[in-house]
Amino acid sequence: MGVYSDQVLPRVIDVLLGRHTDPIRARVTSGLSGEVLEVGFGSGRNVPHLPAGVTRLVAVDPATLGRQMAAGRIAARGLPVDFVGLDGQSLPLGDESVDHVLVTWTLCTIPDVDRALGEMYRVLRPGGSLHFVEHGRSPDAKSARLQDRVSPVWKRAVGGCHLNRPIPDLVTNAGFEIERLESYRDNGPEVFARFYEGVAIRR
Repeated sequence: MGVYSDQVLPRVIDVLLGRHTDPIRARVTSGLSGEVLEVGFGSGRNVPHLPAGVTRLVAVDPATLGRQMAAGRIAARGLPVDFVGLDGQSLPLGDESVDHVLVTWTLCTIPDVDRALGEMYRVLRPGGSLHFVEHGRSPDAKSARLQDRVSPVWKRAVGGCHLNRPIPDLVTNAGFEIERLESYRDNGPEVFARFYEGVAIRR
């Protein structure tokens, strides 16, 4: 990874997805327990919101700087965090080895998102759940066309982030059954702030 991607971008994202996202993170992490895999750990902003029932967090993220930025949050939470890999497209975990998977504003950046979701499905135990919040393709046709135009430039500036991915379709195409789904515009223009938040189950 380059200096920008590994040293600068994590700090930028930590600010962009900072304290104002805490209420969303609290909702998305609700119901997690046991061994949880987080793909896109970042700077550990989800750690303070993990329920008491979570006994171990397995973390994957390409930017190793995030581990340093997360040290205080990890220490305050007192939860074992095992950093096991850099790439969500190839998870170094056994089949059916975790109770839940957590992704927050991550599916937009993974180059082969179908492969990554397939990996998440593979390592999740039957009956386990994928908890997610992502920005994605707007249901408004005009905004979606604008997302298509903006995304090529946006992803070069923001770590490969795609604004226009159809998040619910990607999740269900990977084999998950969506149990809860909310679509809403967060603070900001529709093209950047169309969020998809929910829980999907591996039956």
